[in-house]
Amino acid sequence: MSCGCAGQARFEGLSPAYRRALVAVILINAAMFLVETSAGVLAGSQALKADALDFLGDTLTYAISLWAIGRPLALRAKVALLKGLSLAAMGLWVLGSTLWQVLVLGVPLAPVMGAVGVLALAANLASVLILMRYRDGDANVRSVWLCSRNDAIGNVAVIGAAAAVFLTGSAWPDLLVAGVLAALFLRSSQLILRQALAERAEAAAAVPG
Repeated sequence: MSCGCAGQARFEGLSPAYRRALVAVILINAAMFLVETSAGVLAGSQALKADALDFLGDTLTYAISLWAIGRPLALRAKVALLKGLSLAAMGLWVLGSTLWQVLVLGVPLAPVMGAVGVLALAANLASVLILMRYRDGDANVRSVWLCSRNDAIGNVAVIGAAAAVFLTGSAWPDLLVAGVLAALFLRSSQLILRQALAERAEAAAAVPG
């Protein structure tokens, strides 16, 4: 997942097709946030709740990305910094809630986890296919791709956790997956923040002294 090809201008999301793609994935992610939040509460699953939070984060990220398209590089870099920090906050929240669940040790409902995980995976794969051609670009565009990738990985992990919970009758697979998702949030946050800081410095250097 490079940030662009040498000798080519960074894609900044200015095409109408990219705007339409963002609107589509905003609607998909907002709907799945509502579905997965309800299912997570019903199943008592930390992995589902963590993945639902990822859907919410993606919905907000895509909406902010849509707003930022075409604006100055300095502003787009600031928006990307905000999104990177929000991903870090989500990762820390997931870690905290996972530790709390370890103390409670409630076993989630594996059938609900699996069924919703499959539905969410289908939604995420649709988003990934829509955004595949736009995976490279500036920090604003790249953050959208990273969130889409997180979605797909997260739902595969939730489905695996559901199978493991069903086979073992233990909450630990669910908790392990929630921890992995938290680490994924934090890693994506690091990537976005690093590129956004570099683009902010680039924008500052371009301003006449």
